[in-house]
Amino acid sequence: MIPKTFKEVIELGDGRTISLETGKLAKQAHGSVVVQMGNAMLLCTVVSSYTPTTMDFFPLTLDYREKFAAAGLFPGGYFKREARPSSEEILVMRLVDRVLRPLFPKDYKFETQVMIQLMSHDEEVMPDALAGLAASAAIQLSDIPFETPISEARVARINGEFVLNPSRAQLADADMDIMVGASADSVMMVEGQMDECSEEEMAEAIKFAHEAIKVQCEAQVRLAEAFGKKETREYEVADTDEEIENKIHEATYQKAYDIAKSGTSKKERSEAFSNLKEEVKAMFSEEELEEKGKMISGYFADAQKKAVRDLTLKEGIRLDGRKTDEIRPIWCEVDYLPSTHGSAIFTRGETQALATVTLGTSREANQVDLPTQQGEETFYLHYNFPPFSTGEAYPIRGTSRREIGHGNLAQRALKGMIPADCPYTVRVVSEVLESNGSSSMATVCAGTMSLMDAGVQLKKPVSGIAMGLISDGENYAVLSDILGDEDHLGDMDFKVTGTEDGITACQMDIKIKGLSYEILVNALKQARAGRLHILEKLTETIPAPNENVKAHSPKIITRRIPNEFIGALIGPGGKVIQELQKETKTEIVINEDPVTEEGIVEILGTQQEGIDKVLAKIDAITFKPEKGSVYEVKVIKLLDFGAVVEYVDAPGNEVLLHISELAWERTNNVTDVVNLGDVIDVKYFGVDPKTRKEKVSRKALLPRPERSESDNRDRNRDNNRGNRDNRGNRDNRDNRNRDNRNRGDRNDD
Repeated sequence: MIPKTFKEVIELGDGRTISLETGKLAKQAHGSVVVQMGNAMLLCTVVSSYTPTTMDFFPLTLDYREKFAAAGLFPGGYFKREARPSSEEILVMRLVDRVLRPLFPKDYKFETQVMIQLMSHDEEVMPDALAGLAASAAIQLSDIPFETPISEARVARINGEFVLNPSRAQLADADMDIMVGASADSVMMVEGQMDECSEEEMAEAIKFAHEAIKVQCEAQVRLAEAFGKKETREYEVADTDEEIENKIHEATYQKAYDIAKSGTSKKERSEAFSNLKEEVKAMFSEEELEEKGKMISGYFADAQKKAVRDLTLKEGIRLDGRKTDEIRPIWCEVDYLPSTHGSAIFTRGETQALATVTLGTSREANQVDLPTQQGEETFYLHYNFPPFSTGEAYPIRGTSRREIGHGNLAQRALKGMIPADCPYTVRVVSEVLESNGSSSMATVCAGTMSLMDAGVQLKKPVSGIAMGLISDGENYAVLSDILGDEDHLGDMDFKVTGTEDGITACQMDIKIKGLSYEILVNALKQARAGRLHILEKLTETIPAPNENVKAHSPKIITRRIPNEFIGALIGPGGKVIQELQKETKTEIVINEDPVTEEGIVEILGTQQEGIDKVLAKIDAITFKPEKGSVYEVKVIKLLDFGAVVEYVDAPGNEVLLHISELAWERTNNVTDVVNLGDVIDVKYFGVDPKTRKEKVSRKALLPRPERSESDNRDRNRDNNRGNRDNRGNRDNRDNRNRDNRNRGDRNDD
């Protein structure tokens, strides 16, 4: 028997709907829901352990997977089953995690797992826009402590109009694509890319998304009430001790305030705070430290955080002595690495990124093979964050989710500035060498300069800045170019990238409730001033893209050829193209245009001489002589009835020059006129209708010899003889016709 189900429907206002259903699937999970939009269906489950962990942090695992069966596809690879998550799936996990995590109680230390699975795909629906809604709805149906329902919505601007949860096809025409995560009261997360939009336009898009999210949060509440809202589970909370808290605050607040005000470097400041913490520990016995060590460390961190925040709000001074809108010193350098196709160093304060550019053919494009998306990227960026960049030592176990997320943000910031006619596949790699505040924005800056150094003709240079916010409810301070500590201690971390004309990408994590749009716009405008300052430093180092790629970089030429010649260029078993690549030291890639079915030939090489040889070979293969034109040919073979000649400008293209077309005079032997290796001119007459073969002539280019009077008399005599013969033939035909008529008459009788 099918169990009773509960369902809520959300109207999107344009005929589309989103439904939330529970009670049918995954009933042993602590909460489960199916979210459906069109034919797209996501199953989300949540389970949380009833036994606390010994970890100092909340062990939340958020997993998002797209099943290939959902789209009627087979997984790629040898084993034909889904394995590790793709980069795109990890990005969705990060989007949802960043909104959910802050809403669990700070003292909740129970292992929790949220799993979201795409079970059915619809080409008109992008499922990542539904993942946050699914996660929150599942939690609302459980007994897990959680502050308030949330949801996420994607907003695109198409032809000046905002569209909620657009399809992938619609995004092709959008000049803004953002994902917003929020509760009914507060915006909590924004991430997206734009085509140089203004700060006010971005705020309007966020407002539009928030209104839709409010409706989705209300639907979750209704569903939970209809299902039967569970009592929130009770759990053992951490002990508190007001006396110890006050003792630590009184002993450390002013000292922490003074350390913060000293304007020292990260290393000196860390040592000073570490020494202060040791002083705090010395205030307690070994028994107290063993029993309440975590509590003591927590109260010290609270006192330190309040001191740093108060310093900024009261005096406008930051940890390193800067003013709130001041940018750290910047120095840049391009062409640092001699063997790369492009390179640049960007250093801002204690953050440094070294970016490299590699140029290749379409064969090096990044392949995207997902149930919801298939294709390739001809521009992509990878971000590496080694432990030494923060002075730490820990094992490296593959690319982290953080590295994937930061790399994606930098890629989105830059890709809109890559010209559509760029012939290369472009890979940018950022190596973070030092980090104390927004290495992702340093990656954008270093990436811009390295692309310009490589000779990629960027439309406009792009810079990026990380901003912070500190607010006590009444007063607030927006911080430009934040430090790592300010990120941790602040109320908002938002990264903004753009050109001098507008924003190209953003990523915001808002940690306080009820942030006004006025504060948000002011923060974005302060970010613009910082971006332009940084942009000025970049263009001082390299004002414009280099006109040409470096001497050792590959040059790429693209040539289109008719479809019928693709096979000839490849050759049997690839013989022609392989030998050509070996001979010219080039890389040749042939693709077929899906629309025109033409062959698109990419020739990549460091030496122009090799590229020119390939082009000559293509010209030779695709050579088609024009009727009536004169061509230079070379005699490559002698026959009894003519000479085989090859077009000088199209080696390999041969044609027979018949012996009768060598000269006006009678030619008994071919060698009387031409010899092997001779270069002569011939006229092309097209295909002879009698022989159905191409016809060329040498004699057509020679002056016709004048005939003597005796030759003319002989010719006239021959013509007269021919006329008499023809007349006789007519008489014979007439006689035959009369005979046939007479026979016909007899048959009729």
